[in-house]
Amino acid sequence: MSSIKDSKLAELGLEEVSWAHRQMQVLTEIKEEFSISKPLDGLNIGACMHVTKETANLMLTLKAAGANVALCASNPLSTNDAVAAFLAEQDIEVHAIRGVSNDEFFQHLNRVLDTNPDITMDDGADLVTLLHTDRMDISILGSMEETTTGVIRLKSMEKNNKLRFPVVAVNDSDTKHLFDNRFGTGQSSMDGVVRATDLLIAGLNVVVFGFGDCGKGVAERAYGMGAKVTVVEPDSVRALEAMMHGYEVKNSLSAAKIADVIITVTGNRHVLDKTHFDAMKDGVVLANAGHFDVEINLVELRKNSKNVKRIREHVDSYQYGDKEILILGEGRLVNLTVATGHPASVMDMSFANQALAAEWIKNNNGKLENKVYTLPKAVDQKIAATKLKLMGGELEVLTSDQVTYLDSWEFGTS
Repeated sequence: MSSIKDSKLAELGLEEVSWAHRQMQVLTEIKEEFSISKPLDGLNIGACMHVTKETANLMLTLKAAGANVALCASNPLSTNDAVAAFLAEQDIEVHAIRGVSNDEFFQHLNRVLDTNPDITMDDGADLVTLLHTDRMDISILGSMEETTTGVIRLKSMEKNNKLRFPVVAVNDSDTKHLFDNRFGTGQSSMDGVVRATDLLIAGLNVVVFGFGDCGKGVAERAYGMGAKVTVVEPDSVRALEAMMHGYEVKNSLSAAKIADVIITVTGNRHVLDKTHFDAMKDGVVLANAGHFDVEINLVELRKNSKNVKRIREHVDSYQYGDKEILILGEGRLVNLTVATGHPASVMDMSFANQALAAEWIKNNNGKLENKVYTLPKAVDQKIAATKLKLMGGELEVLTSDQVTYLDSWEFGTS
C-alpha cells in the first residue's frame, strides 16, 4: 500500500514523466534491453531517492528489468506529488509526500525496508544507515549510492570495518559526477535562487562555499550570469584551482561580509554559523545545495532572531539584530525545494549508471567483498559514447599505428 498525497494527480504525473523521458535516451535504450533480458527478474529493489520525473523513469526501467520496486523520498521537500501518484499506478510501491514531518520521513524509509529488498538505492545513505542500525535483520546483496555526501559516509564505514554488504559508489562514475554534479547542480541551484527571489544575478557578489564538482558548477553558472564570484574552500589545491578560474578566494568570514548571495555546497555542518551571521550585510540571501540541511546553522540563526516569517513562497525572513537574513527553501536543497532538480538530460547518465549498477551487483553476487566499489570504466565509456552520439557528437577513431604508438615505449624522437 503506497503513501501518497492524492491519486488524482496521476495524470499530471504522467505528463511530467513523459516530458523527462524525451531527454533520457540512454536510459531508454537500457530499458529496452532490460525489458527483453530481464536481468533483475524477481528481485526486490528498495530505493530512497528524490521523487522527481527523472527518478520515475529509472523506477520504470527497473520494473521493466523484472524487479519489484519500492520507493521513498530522500528529502522531505523533494517529492513531486504528481509523480508519486503516477508511479503508484504503475504497480510501484511509493511512500513519498512533499512536506512530511521527520517522523513520517523515517516511517517511509522503514516501509521500503519492510519489502525486504535484495538491492537498495540511496541518495544520501539513509537506507544504508538504517540497515546498519535498526534494521540489521535484513540481509541484502548490495546497494548503490548517488551522492558525494553518501559516499563519504560509506567510505568511512568501510574504513572502520562497519560495512555489512558491498556498495557501488555511483557518484564516483565519471559519467555521474563530472556531469550531474557539475552541470546539473550548477544550473538547477541557480534556477532555484532566481525562482525564489527574482534577483538579477548580474553584478551581485555571489559566494560559493565548497569547490568540489557541485561547487564548481554553481560558481560557473553564477559567473556566466554576470555575478562577481567568491569561493570559500579549505582544500588548498581546489582553492588554487578556483583562483585560476578567475574567482576571488577568501576565508568564510571575509566572504560573508561582502556577500549578496551565499550558496553552500560542502557536505559539512554549520559552515555558516553565528560569527558569519554577525558579519553579513542586510538583506543577504542564503541557500543550501548540499544534501543535508545542516550546512546553515538555522537553530542558531532562529535563536538569535527577533522575528521569523515567510515573506513569499520558499523565502523566510529572519530579523537578526538590525538586519534581515533571507533563507531559501528552509535551508534544504534549493534546487529541489524551490526548482525542479537537475535537468533530465544530465540525470539520464546518472540513472543509466544506477540501472547498470543494479545489474552488476546481481551478476557479481557472491564475488564482492563488503567494500565500496566503482563501476568498471567500460560502463562509463559506453554511457558517454551513447550520450555523445545522441547529442550529435562524433568520436575520433585512432589508426592501428596510433594505437601501437601509444601502447609502446620504444618510440620517441626520430
